[in-house]
Amino acid sequence: MQCDLNKRRAGVLLHITSLPGKGKQGELGAEAFRFVDFLHGAQVSVWQTLPLGMPHGDGSPYQCLSANAGNPAFIDLDSLQAKGWLDADDYQASAVDVEGLEAKRALLAKVFTQFLKAANNTDRQAFRFFCEQQYRWLEDFALFLALKIEFGQRSWREWPEPFKQRDYQSLREARRRLVDVIEFYKFEQFVFFQQWQALKHYAHQRGVLLLGDIPIFVAYDSVDVWAARKNFKLNDTGDMTVVAGVPPDYFSETGQRWGNPHYDWTYLQATGFKWWLERMRVQQQLFDVVRIDHFRGLEAAWEIPASEETAINGSWVEAPGKALLEAITTSSKQIKLIAEDLGIITEAVEELRDHFQLPGMKILQFAFDGSADNPYLPCRHIENCVVYTGTHDNNTTLGWFNALNDDEKHRVYETLGFPTLSMPLVLVREALASIANLVIIPMQDILELDAEHRMNTPGTMVGNWQWRFEWSQLSDEKIAHFRHWVELYARAI
Repeated sequence: MQCDLNKRRAGVLLHITSLPGKGKQGELGAEAFRFVDFLHGAQVSVWQTLPLGMPHGDGSPYQCLSANAGNPAFIDLDSLQAKGWLDADDYQASAVDVEGLEAKRALLAKVFTQFLKAANNTDRQAFRFFCEQQYRWLEDFALFLALKIEFGQRSWREWPEPFKQRDYQSLREARRRLVDVIEFYKFEQFVFFQQWQALKHYAHQRGVLLLGDIPIFVAYDSVDVWAARKNFKLNDTGDMTVVAGVPPDYFSETGQRWGNPHYDWTYLQATGFKWWLERMRVQQQLFDVVRIDHFRGLEAAWEIPASEETAINGSWVEAPGKALLEAITTSSKQIKLIAEDLGIITEAVEELRDHFQLPGMKILQFAFDGSADNPYLPCRHIENCVVYTGTHDNNTTLGWFNALNDDEKHRVYETLGFPTLSMPLVLVREALASIANLVIIPMQDILELDAEHRMNTPGTMVGNWQWRFEWSQLSDEKIAHFRHWVELYARAI
């Protein structure tokens, strides 16, 4: 399917976890395919998700164990049972309401056993081909997970010294000792990628592109840092001296101290950005379009001394963004990029974005401060940008509007010409009417949901990433209204 971002398109933002269905979170099964059908029926041609990686305990998809691996919690067991890889009795007894990854993994272990016994040659060859194709990241990732289990899920920084420092003989012995566990984790990724590719193929058949999201930084406790720490600013003992974040902004008066390690750009550039190019190679297999989260970090990133508790006392440190993007666009020619250019954006960041003709982002919730030169105002939009009512880090549009005082609400409606529509529909329609080629609407705004349905509140650690929708919330009337506006503003498939 051709990925043309110069065409007027409409998209919907919904993470896989937010899909309806049984279990603790959404999966890559029937409900995901049904969602593609909804998009097609509404003439929507882009589905944006959040990062697909395996998160830590807080559930954030922006802090994952690997920059490349998929989250096995998304694996759909129904299709595995249909393949004959999961015994019907085990499935009916245990998988009716799987809660959490460990419960699912117990069943996936049975799937793997059955796969080894009963898989046909085509499936076996597909598994071996996958392992060969993804070898550059998969080998270390599977070993990393196996050692993490062996060492009680502790961070690699707390592992015994030979494993923490990747002693060759110790790792060689571990690969022999843990060979069955390592093969299982490879199999998990094989199943995830197979199921994602099936969903991607179905989406393309229905005229829908997949838009992914990659965090610019990786988690400290990740295989990426453990296996290739020269790519990052660490001291001789493997500790971080500086951490990533952003200074005080719209979201937080004290900024955001993310705690991720910073890149050693000098080393990365000397290697031809090998690590980044491998990362983008995998993303190109998964998505048609990728949004680079915190794009401004490719021009300069906010470095915070690791001893600081907040992000206030940091400094901007330049990055070789132009050289990196030239390498990415040369090696990954098929994938399209979007720049998340929110926050403190300088002329240098804008020049970097515009040099590669990358669409930036316009958030309508940010547009109504009363300033005539506000860059998010509808009259300030350009064709080569992506307009959102809000993002996963914002309140829902209805929740945002309800929190405004009367004067602020009046300003919003005055700016929009006093439309008769209520919130959030008035902002949804304003977005779709924009001159921008691509408009993305969070699913909560299509469903007209309030602040209780917010996905994430930046700077907080509790209650995030848990929202799910139900099909009963999506009436025929809502679908019809949305489709009508998509067609009215020339965004139909």
